[in-house]
Amino acid sequence: MTASMKRPLLRRSLLGAALLALGALSVNLHAAPMKRLHVTKSIKIAAPPAKVWDIVKNFGDLTWLPAVKASNATDGNTPGSVRTLDLGGPKATEVLAKYSASGMSYSYRIPPTPENAQVLPVTKYYSTLTVKPDGKGGSLVTWRGNFDRADPSANPPAGKDDAAAIKAISGLYDLGLGNLAKLAQGS
Repeated sequence: MTASMKRPLLRRSLLGAALLALGALSVNLHAAPMKRLHVTKSIKIAAPPAKVWDIVKNFGDLTWLPAVKASNATDGNTPGSVRTLDLGGPKATEVLAKYSASGMSYSYRIPPTPENAQVLPVTKYYSTLTVKPDGKGGSLVTWRGNFDRADPSANPPAGKDDAAAIKAISGLYDLGLGNLAKLAQGS
């Protein structure tokens, strides 16, 4: 085969490969893009902020959240401290990012580990819990989280999609804030 005969064959091969690549690209363009997810839950509690903060201030003690059987932290309320949560089965870990006793707030993240992936269908999770006065002698507690769904693919399976991630975090926050109100109000 001469060089002049090889050129059209090479062009057709390159054109075919380019069309295949464009076809694959167009399929992915129709899939839902991954976006950062957010959940914010707040509750007004008929108890002074100091009383509410006293319940949640210890990063190593998340037992006010009913799903947590036991918890501890490697370095208390110091940023970098690792909290281990015993959920009666799998254990989860969280890392304290920021802590402000005077601001009655702390932020933490969930590191990407196989154990954590079994507990919540999320990745890149970062959360902040804040207690503030509500202006009427009570407290306003806000729990805010930002995260990605567990499966970063364009078409994640049920249980690892946006809806599952939002449902899991919303349920966790609702459960925790509801129980916090009961504990702070003494009921």
